[in-house]
Formats: sequence, C-alpha cells, structure tokens
Amino acid sequence: MLSPNQVLTPRQKALQINLNKNIYGTFSEIGAGQETVRYFFRAGAASKTIAKAISAYDKEFSDSIYGKEPDNRYVSQTRLIKMLDHEINLIEDRIDRTNCPGRKFFSYANTVTTINFNKTFKGHGWVGIRFQLHESESYNEIILHIRFHENDAKLQQETLGILGVNLIYGAFFYSDDPKKIINSLYDELSTDQLEIDMINFSGPGYTHVDNRLMSLQLVKNGMSDAVVFEPNGKNVLPADELYKKNIFALRGSFRPVTNVNIDMCNQGLKMFKKEKNVNNHNTKVLFEITLSNLRAAGEINEQDFLDRADVLGKLGYTVLISNFSEYFRLVDYFSRFSTEKIGISMGVNNLLDIFEENYYTNLSGGIMEAFGKLFKQQMKIYLYPYIDPETEKILNSENLKVNESLKDLYKYFKKNKRIVDIKDYNDSYLKIYGKKILAQIAMGKSGWEDQIPKEVADMIKERGMFGYSMGTLLTTNQ
Repeated sequence: MLSPNQVLTPRQKALQINLNKNIYGTFSEIGAGQETVRYFFRAGAASKTIAKAISAYDKEFSDSIYGKEPDNRYVSQTRLIKMLDHEINLIEDRIDRTNCPGRKFFSYANTVTTINFNKTFKGHGWVGIRFQLHESESYNEIILHIRFHENDAKLQQETLGILGVNLIYGAFFYSDDPKKIINSLYDELSTDQLEIDMINFSGPGYTHVDNRLMSLQLVKNGMSDAVVFEPNGKNVLPADELYKKNIFALRGSFRPVTNVNIDMCNQGLKMFKKEKNVNNHNTKVLFEITLSNLRAAGEINEQDFLDRADVLGKLGYTVLISNFSEYFRLVDYFSRFSTEKIGISMGVNNLLDIFEENYYTNLSGGIMEAFGKLFKQQMKIYLYPYIDPETEKILNSENLKVNESLKDLYKYFKKNKRIVDIKDYNDSYLKIYGKKILAQIAMGKSGWEDQIPKEVADMIKERGMFGYSMGTLLTTNQ
C-alpha cells in the first residue's frame, strides 16, 4: 500500500493506466524512439490501453501520414498538433464505442531532437496529449515544450519516456488540478535533466485555467528560467519570439505601470532603433517582471500577478517572467536565442546596483565575469535620469558615483557607448514613484490618475486592482 505522499514509479503509473479498462489511445513519437509507449508495453496488461504505437521517424514517411511542413521544421508545435489531429481522427473513425461504453480516448505524441553528435546543441522537443475525461465530452489538451539538459542521447531518451508517462498519468488522474499535473511531470526526474519552458491547457475541463498562472508555476518551481506570454495572455515559446531578433527590455515591478515606465521604454527604444539594422520588424520589446519583484510583499499573490499582466497586456506589451535577479543572467538568456543586438532601458539606481561588487560573490570570476556576460553582443544600457530626493539634483551617467575601485571600468563602458543617457525625457515624470501611487490607490485618494496611462487608471477603477476596493472607489467618486 502506497503512503499518500509516495510517488509512483513510471512502471507503476503505466500499469495503473493499463489496468483501467476505460483509458484507450494511441502513441506517436518522432525523433527519439518509442520511449514512452515502451513503459506501457513492459508494465503488462497493455492490450486494452494501446490502440496503436507508431514512430514515423523517416521524414518522407512522416510526411505521407501527417503532411509536409511548409517551413521544413518538424520539431514544432504545428507538427505536434497535426500528429494529435490525425491520430484522434483515426481512432474515432475506426473504433465503435457501442462495444465499450465508458471508454475515454486519448492520443499522446512527441516530436523531439536529441543532442547532436558534437554536443553543441542539447536538443528540445514538443510533447502533448489530447484526451477525454468522459466518453461524451469534447477533448482536452495539454501541450508543453521541453529543453534537454543532459549530455547523452540515451539519457535524454529515457528522460523523455518518463516525462511522457507522467503527462499521461497526470492528465487522467490529476485532471482537476493543473498545478498538480505540472508538479507531477518531474516525478522521478529533476530540473538538471530537462526544462519545461512552455505549457498550455485547453478544452472543456480547463476553461477556468489561466495559462499565465501555469507559466508562473513553471518559473516558481524552478522548472524554467523564464516564460513569455503575448499581450492577449497567450503563452508562447521564448525561442520562437526571440529567434534572430534584436531584443529591447525593461525590468520593473509595474505595480502599477506608470508614465515614467512608459517614457523610459519609449525613449530608450527610440534610441535603440537608431542602431544599425534595428527596426520595428526585427525587434522584440519585452517588459520583464522577476520573481523577486512578485515576492516583494511576501508570498506571490496570483491575483496581483494577473493584475500586472493584464495592465501590460492592455498596453500591448509582451511580458517576460523570469528568475533572473541579476541583469547579466537576463542578457545571457537572450543570447540563447539571438546573436543580434540587445538593449536594456533602466534607471540610475539599477545601474548603481550593477556596479555593486557584493552582488557577484557567487561567481568565480566576480564582477568581471558578470560584466563579460552583461555587455556581450554590443549590449547597450539606455539610462533614464533620476532626481535625488535629498538634493533635488538630476543624476545621469555623467555625475553618478560608482565605487572608487570600479571608476575606470565604468569610464571604459561609458567611453565605448555601452552606457548612454536618455536625454529626450519628460521632466514632469521624474518625481513619479510607483510606491507612492500604490499607497494613494489603496487609501482611495485622488491625484494618482494623471501619473499613469489612462487605460491603466480606467482598469484599476473598473476592476479594483492593486488594493483599490469597491469601497474606496465609491468614496473617491462621491
């Protein structure tokens, strides 16, 4: 008898599924062998579970089944969906349900590429399942993207097999708890073996699920370094969004988004686009929120997270959620996907933090190693000025003071135009402080509305965001 907290092995999970007479489906796996279905064959009693197992490994044969890919990319989400579509249609066409009432169909698929011969690329893939929770219901779907971390193809294949078993088991046995499904994907696995950097739930069983929260779960649990979602809230693969793009980013808490945030982005981006080969079509703009920002007030509040995401989405921005407390890790992450230019807009206080040696004690090369990663690919910092509240003096790259031991290093980056001042800014924005606005909102005071974009102010009032309760709303309107 298993204890409540005991984790089933992949073989135990496969056997439990095989012994359930109502779970019946197909397995189609491309790129790493039939690693998942192997567990079900070996567990025993698979004859009533496995309708078909296929590994259409050869490209021509695969095309004859699922159709050609216009962009010639076979390890892709579109390929995975074609596989799921085809196999579910087949099982529906060929199996008569009248002989087996209560049977729930599913189709599991993966399309992956494992580590290459020279070990310069560790591989990645798409994994998904389309399944019924009741024979009369429409299908649900869980799709995820993985990046392998292991340095051996055989190990990666074994990892993929376990992941597939965990996904199928979670879909049927934890169907009402998406967070538990996500956590169970790493049963018998670790984040040293693979990363999950995108997941989407859809279907009648998940109409209540906000996939942005599922993305947050990935980063929060250390399953991924970062996740990206579009202004409409749709989760997207970071590699697809950033591949071969110039990248411009702004980090902040955005609680709420203020006029100074927008000005900092717009003015920095205007300068960034003056760089050679940088334009609207080949540049991706990201508003980044770190986990440390989300945890600033204690444990992560999911509604607070959604409020920030909704506000940024309303303004048309793509959002990046990351666990990168240091800027050099953010730039290093961008470099995974693009060798083009990188620009980051930030305030004076953020730049002073970057030149604080104590932040880099965990690096063997210290601050020099951090700067080597930060300023690669012609990365530029676009510096927004700051008013010193004590002296009322405007601080910029010309008069800010870094530690004495780092002055020459700072001058080097400034002389080589890796740190440049944003000079075209709105003076009236320099005394806007997000925390002050937040306090005014929470207390129901007026006067904050003109310090943030109108769309944001309207959303806060309509939906009661950031501590703006209906009670304070009524008081303010009287």
